[in-house]
Amino acid sequence: MKSPLKAPAKDTVSDTVSTAPTTTVFATVRTALRSALTSLLPLPRRGGSAALALLPLTERVPAMAAPCRMHPAVYAIEAAVIDWARRTGLRADPGVGYHRMAGRAFAEFDAAAAALFAQWLTWLFHLDDELDERSGPLEIFHGMLKGSSRHPLEAAFADLWRVTSVRMSDRWRARFAVGLQRQYDACRAEAENRAAGRMPTLEEYPALRRGTVGPYLYDLVEPCLRVEVPVWVHESDAWRQLVDSCSDVTAWCNDVASRPKERGDVHNFVVLAMRQLGLGEREATAWVLDRIAGRCQDMRKAARRLPLNDLEPKTARDVSKVACAYLAAPRAHLDWLLESKRYA
Repeated sequence: MKSPLKAPAKDTVSDTVSTAPTTTVFATVRTALRSALTSLLPLPRRGGSAALALLPLTERVPAMAAPCRMHPAVYAIEAAVIDWARRTGLRADPGVGYHRMAGRAFAEFDAAAAALFAQWLTWLFHLDDELDERSGPLEIFHGMLKGSSRHPLEAAFADLWRVTSVRMSDRWRARFAVGLQRQYDACRAEAENRAAGRMPTLEEYPALRRGTVGPYLYDLVEPCLRVEVPVWVHESDAWRQLVDSCSDVTAWCNDVASRPKERGDVHNFVVLAMRQLGLGEREATAWVLDRIAGRCQDMRKAARRLPLNDLEPKTARDVSKVACAYLAAPRAHLDWLLESKRYA
């Protein structure tokens, strides 16, 4: 939309021109200050958290300015996650605190929704560790799709799938399977890159990272809230932009926090910026933060474009619930990164 401001009157044109040098000076000062502040971005202290480098986002992004409210039943959610993890054979480490991330993202909903999402987060991060740290076989994806339960990850997946999919349509199940296949393809591409000694370009990386982060994670919000977003809304440009930008923000924040833990793996936005742009660690981190801030703006714009007025009132409320969970995710994830022992 064009600005409603009127063009300056003839007798004010000279005044407008005379302010141009001042505007240029202010712009130069802003650039200089930004350059100076970039050099002051905190680097992780020995034993400290690399997530501290994300703190400038709380001043740059309005939606990340204040901490998320914690779910009042957070301890019950934690107990449910620990019990489920032990029952399915996964590690249960309270210090990692996946229940706290879910407790913030689902603070406005019932405890069952937060607990189910926290269980999925626990499973997803265990899968990530299996693939990255132990060079686990990608065939584990095929085992999950076939209903195998020989591996703890397969057994945990089968248990979650039984509870999650029971109330969802065949279309939703098919969409989830596509997301799981996308993660498999992305993980395979990363494995091939490592074997060939190749790094993705800065242009290729966002789409690749969107796959490894688990595209189906965002589809899981619907069954957790016991709603289903209409197919045509899912296929709209606004919805795709909302999901993709939310995925990018959380994935890139995770890259900043996890960089020391990954010990030089090139599949990290900060590492790629350092190697391909010739930047130091502080400058590369600032470069990534700029892109995170930009994607946060994209999230807000996409949310405002959602076709809620074209839906029945109840469906519009359901769609809004899912969108609100997405919008809460970046700050919920940031709070978790700052307090969790996972990347300390």
